[in-house]
Amino acid sequence: MSNQQLHIALVGNPNSGKSSLFNALTGLNQQVGNFPGVTVDKMVGTARLGKNTLASIIDLPGTYSLYPRREDEWVAYKVLMGADAEVKPDLVLLVADASNLKRNLLFCSQIIDLRLPVVMALTMNDLALKRDIYVDVAGLAAALQVPIVVVNPRKNKGLSELKKVLLETASSTTERIAPPFYDVGNIVGAPIQAVKNTVPGISDYTALHYLIHHDSLQLPAHQQQAIASIEKEHGFNPVKTQAEEIVNRYAHIREVMQKHVTEPHPAEQKKFSEKLDNILLHPVWGYLILLAVLFVLFQSIFWVAQYPMDFIEWGFQQTGSWLSDHLPPNLGGWKDLLINGVLAGLSGILVFVPQIMILFGLITMLEDSGYMARIGFLSDRMMRKAGLNGKSVMPIISGFACAVPAIMSARSIENKKERLLTILVTPLVSCSARLPVYTILISLVIDDTYYFGFLSLQGLVMMGLYLGGFLMALLMSYLLKSFIRIKEKSFFILELPIYRPPRWKNVLITMIAKARIFVTDAGRVIMLISLVLWFLSSYGPGNKMDELETKYTQLIQQQPLQEAQLTKQWSTEKLQQSYAGQLGQAIEPVIAPLGFDWKIGIALITSFAAREVFVGTMATLYSVEETDDSSLRQKMAAATHTNGSKVYTLPAAFSLLIFYMLAMQCMSTLAVVKRETKSWKWPMIQLGYMTALAYGMSWLVFQLFS
Repeated sequence: MSNQQLHIALVGNPNSGKSSLFNALTGLNQQVGNFPGVTVDKMVGTARLGKNTLASIIDLPGTYSLYPRREDEWVAYKVLMGADAEVKPDLVLLVADASNLKRNLLFCSQIIDLRLPVVMALTMNDLALKRDIYVDVAGLAAALQVPIVVVNPRKNKGLSELKKVLLETASSTTERIAPPFYDVGNIVGAPIQAVKNTVPGISDYTALHYLIHHDSLQLPAHQQQAIASIEKEHGFNPVKTQAEEIVNRYAHIREVMQKHVTEPHPAEQKKFSEKLDNILLHPVWGYLILLAVLFVLFQSIFWVAQYPMDFIEWGFQQTGSWLSDHLPPNLGGWKDLLINGVLAGLSGILVFVPQIMILFGLITMLEDSGYMARIGFLSDRMMRKAGLNGKSVMPIISGFACAVPAIMSARSIENKKERLLTILVTPLVSCSARLPVYTILISLVIDDTYYFGFLSLQGLVMMGLYLGGFLMALLMSYLLKSFIRIKEKSFFILELPIYRPPRWKNVLITMIAKARIFVTDAGRVIMLISLVLWFLSSYGPGNKMDELETKYTQLIQQQPLQEAQLTKQWSTEKLQQSYAGQLGQAIEPVIAPLGFDWKIGIALITSFAAREVFVGTMATLYSVEETDDSSLRQKMAAATHTNGSKVYTLPAAFSLLIFYMLAMQCMSTLAVVKRETKSWKWPMIQLGYMTALAYGMSWLVFQLFS
């Protein structure tokens, strides 16, 4: 199939190394989309298999079997059953964990019985060897009748051989005629044969799934009716058949394992992961270690990111100063637009890229190491008291990065009430978009003090904000659970993956990808709003701007020695009389009890598009007002009310921090909540309660600290 692009479906159990293999094969050649009709991410990457052959690899959601329950499992199921109109793979790349082969072979054997072209990538063989598990790869391949390639994506081992086998399998014109791994005809022969007569060319196992899920698959109307009649005629029982198939399939898997896999006796000494879990999952030490991990995570944001942030900030100051000195004055408004609009907007975007990258890198390390699953286990008891379960902690923890994918990941929670509660409270967790707001406000009013030589006071305040949002999410879930009338029993089943070192290449790819998303997606919004704000800040209604220009031009001519002070007054009055100033002053009476001025009011409005727009708004507003080259933090620190008192006092800054910690300042989050709940009812409830909560708590904090 040279000069063509192959389409490969990448499938496997969760925690089988599927994501590692996807990243190793595709590198940074990845795109994120959505499967049509559902809210499941579609990761697609490109890999070169041969000199003239490219492969488009679709990373399907991890699943344990071909009997789906969650929405993401249905996505993988429909692709494998050929029922997805957009994704039609030429072959299936099936990932199996050598250290947990018995569980993985259930899904593997089911896919094999669909009679699809399959290549198996056997991962974690090195971990299996450490656990004294030995796999006869050639014998297993013969038993399964599929090619098997041992790979180690972490070290890029086996990838060349895997690409070669994929190319050979895709190029083969020989139809797979090997016998099925398990013959389902032994349990329901007659109805399966009847379905095959209705839908020619399918395997026995595909026919069985048509019997079970024909209503959910895109079959022609006449076939749907025929299969429904067959089901009724033969008294087909899908639940009984599924249970019998799984039991018999596992019996066959056990036979294959006995022949081709050597495992240690169960009574052997506990392995490393189990020993480590005795400490990390301890009812006392486990929680202390968890707090320590979170503490190091948030301290690192300040420790590591401060230097590149200072460098970026200094670079923009120097660039602005150089442009101001060298661009000709006759450019007029264009010069002002470039320096105070474009450059200020870019500064508000790029200065926080180091922190975004560090935060995502550390979260990825926690996931790769296997510790993130332990966080879910430790949190289950606390989550249940709030009306959630341990699975809820995964979306909530993911909310530290971004509420949008975190809310989407709540689909892994089977219980409808717990899923809805998780969706409603997840935005209370401080996402990375709040990080720029927190950073600049904390640096304004909290001294850069260190205790014992390493404990940063700024880092402690930052950690307090993140923990405060997390605890508020639990409290609101506890209060809201009484108002949601959904009765459904809940079960918490969580697989604890083995501990392993983080995949540094995967961490780096994630950091770069998230930074790119921040700059391109959020950055576009920030830049657009920055330019709009520059216009709103530079122009006003009527002839007021012209009148101000005439007034101050005359004053400067009359008092040339006072030119600097008069120019500053001119900029201040110009901003007050602008469209932005008029808007901010209109809402100032509402936000004044919180300690906010009209400029903060403008930022609250614009940052509803995206929380991180707050900093871009401040950069634009203060760049327009001031004529010196001091940093944004210095300008904000020097800002005063009309009575001369400072705007950013400790009470006002804390009030603003609390407001951003609790308020729904993100249109994208509301949009994804509407999509997940299929109604505007819940996002509107969410917007209402979060706004009221933010306003009330912000007012309380301002009163307490004043």
